[in-house]
Amino acid sequence: MKPLPGFRDFLPEDCAFRNAIFATWREVCRRYGFVEWDGPVLEPTELLQKKSGPEIVSQLFNFTDKGEREVTLRPELTPTLARVVAAHAREFRKPLKWFSIPQCFRYEKKQRGRLREHFQLNCDLIGDDSLGADVEIIALAIDLLRGLGFTPNDFVVRLSDRAFWTDLLTAENVPNERWTELLQAIDKSEREPREKTAEKLGSLGEPVFKVLDGGGRSEKLEQLVQKLAQRGLADFAKIDLSIVRGLAYYTGVVFEIFDRKGELRAIAGGGRYDKLIAQLSDNAVSLPAVGFAMGDVVLGELIKGNPVAAQQLDEFVRRESALDLYLVIAKEERRADAMRQLQQLRDAGWRVDYPMAAAKVGKQFQTAESLGARATLLYGDEWPAVKLKTLQSREEVLLPNEEIVQRIRALLAA
Repeated sequence: MKPLPGFRDFLPEDCAFRNAIFATWREVCRRYGFVEWDGPVLEPTELLQKKSGPEIVSQLFNFTDKGEREVTLRPELTPTLARVVAAHAREFRKPLKWFSIPQCFRYEKKQRGRLREHFQLNCDLIGDDSLGADVEIIALAIDLLRGLGFTPNDFVVRLSDRAFWTDLLTAENVPNERWTELLQAIDKSEREPREKTAEKLGSLGEPVFKVLDGGGRSEKLEQLVQKLAQRGLADFAKIDLSIVRGLAYYTGVVFEIFDRKGELRAIAGGGRYDKLIAQLSDNAVSLPAVGFAMGDVVLGELIKGNPVAAQQLDEFVRRESALDLYLVIAKEERRADAMRQLQQLRDAGWRVDYPMAAAKVGKQFQTAESLGARATLLYGDEWPAVKLKTLQSREEVLLPNEEIVQRIRALLAA
């Protein structure tokens, strides 16, 4: 049997690749002072509907549980975040800088860069409404990709401002109930024929197309780019008012990250959502917030298509999966002695393996090579001495067994 459509098996190599991405995500987030958290994989369907409306149900893995509750496998973590922050807001100093790496589920058609399950990095900065918070979250998104080996030639952060568009709709006297519909039309304008967008916009077409054709200016976004320039990150970003983000809860700066070749869907996206926590709160907690999500599926395609990033990740995988030592048992009567030292070596923190059944010495050395071991220890006629062999240099040295831990420590520290 095969996995369900849109779901994945992670064989050891795939799991190592995924964990290498996770390790980079965690390292960079912690450099920015973000701390990790998580929430339940199952949430009340009502929570998702409060955030995205009743139409979201068609995109969910939802069901009635044995307690007759309507529940859903989480499609994202933002509603959970809002619920958790609202419940615990008084327990933490603001601003909160939180990140998480949840597995998420969406009942959607499988397509390139989008599956029915995926892992995604969520980063959120809560309790600060300044432009500096927007800059911090965008700089973090940039550095996450830089940490994977990408340069300004590989990706671009397209910056926009949801408030710019709501101000325009207000100036054009557009009723509030039409805002979501029109903003979604603007958001899709790049992916649809101009005639179709014009039909959706109606009389609003002329002022909107004037902006999309380069006639719009946002002082806030210009300041944001200047602040990125102070960090040496301006080359990674550009102002692009065609980015709106279709979700209705965004209230200010929004952004999406794309590969420069334009071959993939968005690598990451997010923005400011100052009203969402209050919207999902039962106790009227209101906190400004800005954040983004970065999925592992599109990112994996980007990495595999970039030689520098792919090599960097492959080196990480090799380092993390390679053994420090392999014990070669040349004489079965020495197995008990080898097992005693095996435990000592593992207790010292080294990655050590050995043959669990008798095998020819040559085959054991082949196994050590295939597992990427840095060195072998041979237990044979030389006992109580042990022969240490460094596999890269082929250098061999005979050691008294009581010196092995000390000598191995010096070898592996080199």
